Amino acid sequence: MTRYVIRRLLYGVLILIGVNVLTFVLFFAVNTPDDMARLSIGGQRVSQTAIDKWKAERGYDKPLFFNKQAVGADQWTDTIFVDRSVPLLRFDFGFSDEGRDISHEIGQRMGPSLALALPTFFLGLLACVSFALLLVFFKGTPLDFAGVVLCVVLLSISGLFYIIAGQWVFAKVLRWVPYSGYVDGWGSVRFLVLPVLVAVLSRLGAESRFYRTLFLEEAGKDYVRTARAKGLSERIVLFRHVLRNAMLPILTGTVSAIPLLFMGSLISESFFGIPGLGSYTIDAINAQDFSIVRAMVFLGASLYIVGLILADISYTLADPRVRFE
Repeated sequence: MTRYVIRRLLYGVLILIGVNVLTFVLFFAVNTPDDMARLSIGGQRVSQTAIDKWKAERGYDKPLFFNKQAVGADQWTDTIFVDRSVPLLRFDFGFSDEGRDISHEIGQRMGPSLALALPTFFLGLLACVSFALLLVFFKGTPLDFAGVVLCVVLLSISGLFYIIAGQWVFAKVLRWVPYSGYVDGWGSVRFLVLPVLVAVLSRLGAESRFYRTLFLEEAGKDYVRTARAKGLSERIVLFRHVLRNAMLPILTGTVSAIPLLFMGSLISESFFGIPGLGSYTIDAINAQDFSIVRAMVFLGASLYIVGLILADISYTLADPRVRFE
């Protein structure tokens, strides 16, 4: 297992290097430093002097990959790529184009993102698995048919509809919760109730239908029929046998998604005015601040690699037969 984890970490480093180079090329292929300066200053009718000053203040006045004016090793190191991309490999995110410390902003915004993502993750997982088990327990009955129809309806509706409808019904009409906003401490609960409820409802249809399929596949296997033949109750069969043996595909989606919780929700945080990492990324995209966007892409890729490794390790805990050599 140790050798396997080390090998996966080495693969992850190579992937991060590739992500780093690819995002750098893509971002600077779309906008040159001159274009970034015009977007930041505002307007196309900007003097070249102002553009050069903006680039010099932020280190964009150097060549991208190779500096012909430098001597020796500086030809490769005194470039925008080394200044902006190499520090990412040691998780030094530097400063945004507006001069703000990106690492400090991430630390400040991680709390609101986790406050929204953690309840959504655990409540959503509990609701989807419970609903799927309920449908399997009443397999072939009108309740099962109605539940499948409900799942299809829920997954056919856009997530934006749940957000807009939830804000209109619960915030504007009933006035049970605030429309949007966020405060620190326990006062944030009243601001998080609606976005958590909306997020759980929006994922209920697709995930419950997926889990129902997994449970039905396990319920048709020989060991389940043997357990029923021994006289075990359906409740014990579902929870002790079916659920346990269906944990591997469930862990694939859930454990690997845990690190991505730190990244926040792009849509929910923006619509509900929650100052998390999701809204931070959206604001950076709107402001054309590529330093922030590239930092968030790199952080997301890093967390996703960690999540996949955690998922592989969790397999051995859920199923002792799984071994990695």
